[in-house]
Amino acid sequence: MSRAPYVGLHVATGARRATAADIVASVQREISSGSLPAGARLPPVRALERQLGLSKNTAQAAYDELVARGLVEAREREGVFVLSATRLVAPEPILSAPLPRLVPPPLQRPDLPGRGVTALSTVFIDPELLPTERIAECARSVLRERMPAQYEAQGYRPLREAIAKRLSARGFDVEADEVVITTGSQQSLDIVARSLATKRVACESPVYGYAKLLFESHGNDLVGLHLDPFKGIDLADWDRVLATRPSLAYLITSFHNPTGYSYTSAELRGVLELCTKHGVAVLEDDWGSDMMSDGEYRPMLRMLGGKNVLYVNSFTKKLLPSLRIGFVAASPELVPTLVAMKRLSTLGNAWLTEAVVAEFLDRGYYDTHLQALQRALDTRYAACLAALDELMPESVRWTRPGGGPTLWLEIPRSIDLPALESHLARRGVHVSNASAAFLGRAHLHGFRIAYAFLSETEMRSALTILADALRALSR
Repeated sequence: MSRAPYVGLHVATGARRATAADIVASVQREISSGSLPAGARLPPVRALERQLGLSKNTAQAAYDELVARGLVEAREREGVFVLSATRLVAPEPILSAPLPRLVPPPLQRPDLPGRGVTALSTVFIDPELLPTERIAECARSVLRERMPAQYEAQGYRPLREAIAKRLSARGFDVEADEVVITTGSQQSLDIVARSLATKRVACESPVYGYAKLLFESHGNDLVGLHLDPFKGIDLADWDRVLATRPSLAYLITSFHNPTGYSYTSAELRGVLELCTKHGVAVLEDDWGSDMMSDGEYRPMLRMLGGKNVLYVNSFTKKLLPSLRIGFVAASPELVPTLVAMKRLSTLGNAWLTEAVVAEFLDRGYYDTHLQALQRALDTRYAACLAALDELMPESVRWTRPGGGPTLWLEIPRSIDLPALESHLARRGVHVSNASAAFLGRAHLHGFRIAYAFLSETEMRSALTILADALRALSR
């Protein structure tokens, strides 16, 4: 049987050791003043003994005297309780403290639908393609080490060194001291957003939804950079937007989320020239360039623009989402502020997960895993395109990103997206309406197709259901 919590009790003693008489006087005084209501449980004898540094017999003698005076009663196996003049012992009702006033939750849906539902729009990769056993091996190895007592606010040094080495091999100019480890790329965006002196950010439209919500939550005004994955970037239009001089341009240059678009080399240079012209800093979110076929890499803004380009990447999607390891590479003068902002939100991240990823990289497992992952994604991508070609109505079109985990499916505007979502949900298929990802009017009308998450059989089945739904809603 659980006991009622006991009250905190102050016993006035001055500088001397408390006596039984002091305890009796203090309890009697608090009962008389109303500070100890009827039904309140007094501290156990052992608690008074420890608090006041007196003997158990002294504390027990005080309680015996209080019982004798009719002020309290001792209940076997329950404790000592305050009585009232009418011997009512029910405790007074506890006051209900007011709840803090919070903003409405900006995120209403889980990242993945529940069991039994086919996730056709997620950005995650099929867990069957992820190296869980090798990660477990690395975790067991790390746990045999002596765990440090203190965390490193900037991140586990061996992991930062491994990341800097990998980036240098790709042509980046980066040192370990310029890397800040974060809880996924989302925390990288968070510490950058916290650090901005001028709260005005330019983003592609559509934009990664969680980034949009994050920037807005930090009080940033967002301006949209129109992105059409079927036409590319209109640099003249972007020039007009960047001329408003936002403090930062947040850009996903490879396998853009949610459209799957990758900037051409000419667009990379053009965008960088525009940002330089208008004095706009660049934050490049490179979540997907290492999911390209054959292990090749496209040029990045960080390669072209040097250390002044903030560069964000993550192991989350490609390695194991639950590890939540990302990083931001920044010029040396920005690192102290970014680390300080990270400390404000988390102080530091868990050593264990960072050490496991460092071990995984050190053993060479990551490169082997990427090669296998790229081959598997290539197969699924080809199967997805073949199924789309065969099944989709002529009025539907889609992007061909050539890598990454998703592509964009564009449907006729005559089809209502919420109605389509509901129709598919009834048949166990979930798609994500991306309308909230646009800044201003949505110029696209569709959603992601998650070919990396579904097996070829699951993909074909879901696309068949989607094609049937599109034809039904087009009538």
